[in-house]
Amino acid sequence: MKHFPFLLWMPLLLLTNCSVHPKKPFDATRIPATPNYSELENWASHPDKTDLADRTPAGLSDEQATTAVDVFFLYPTTYTGSKRSEKNWNAAVDDEKVNKKTDESSILFQASIFNGAGRVFAPRYRQAHLHVFFAKKDTASAREALDLAYSDVKAAFKYYLEHWNQGRPFIIAGHSQGARHAMLLIREMIENQPLADQLVAGYIVGWPVKDNFFSQCKPCATPEETGCFCSWRTWERKYGLRKAYESNVVCTNPLIWSLEEGQYAEKAFNSGAVIRPFNTLRPQMTDAEVYKGVLLARKPKFPGSVLLVRKNYHIGDFNLYYLNVRENAQTRAKMFMQAKK
Repeated sequence: MKHFPFLLWMPLLLLTNCSVHPKKPFDATRIPATPNYSELENWASHPDKTDLADRTPAGLSDEQATTAVDVFFLYPTTYTGSKRSEKNWNAAVDDEKVNKKTDESSILFQASIFNGAGRVFAPRYRQAHLHVFFAKKDTASAREALDLAYSDVKAAFKYYLEHWNQGRPFIIAGHSQGARHAMLLIREMIENQPLADQLVAGYIVGWPVKDNFFSQCKPCATPEETGCFCSWRTWERKYGLRKAYESNVVCTNPLIWSLEEGQYAEKAFNSGAVIRPFNTLRPQMTDAEVYKGVLLARKPKFPGSVLLVRKNYHIGDFNLYYLNVRENAQTRAKMFMQAKK
């Protein structure tokens, strides 16, 4: 099938149209098998295997073999109810269809951002069904499904630390559901712990992070700061000006790496977005401005963009700013290593 650029945005249509979803309460006796993280097949990306996080758009190169930093990446929800089998609260890590969807979307288009800064580790986990974010009646089951997913993330991180980290600095990155797990991981296992000295930065993208969520880990205030985190959620500009309202949610401008509301970064600051086809960088795709807890962006222009009618650009949080995020991760990794000398 021929791929058109706008197809990367199509998952937006699933956010409010999920017809296949759990109908019964969460049942701990009927959950998928616990993943064994000693097996490489339970990692969507790993330095010891060839995977789609190793890819780069034209003109860039995979630096994983020479970097001194690691990246622990957590992908977003790809268990969406688009297939008849996707009706349980949590996905199995050996579900080939879900894994293919994950790898060809998030691992290729998001995790690959970080292969210029560190070795990329991305565990497969029993992700919660998309329905958990819209379940109005069975919120207890939704919470249990998310808790199960996070338990895998935590187990994978522990296994990574015990077997592969060897004291190396690391970046924690995640999008959407993955960002939700990333922020819990930082709060529970990293901040206020000896591991905080190894944290280069967190990229907690596509999930709201309240300004008081962490006790020690602070929002990154400059492009070079380390031991901190960045976070943003992208909305169409005019829509955001009308609807945004949260003043206590951290939002980073990924074009100028500022937290200041009202500092407008025109699209000339955008080094390159990546949509389909993956190998093409598209400079000046859109602009960015922090406003009441969200990132405002003008509608991006690309072949087929006329079909982009959603005002929430959640699916493009990373991809609209692909090269800027990549270069920033490299900068923070470099600054971290220099400070350790």
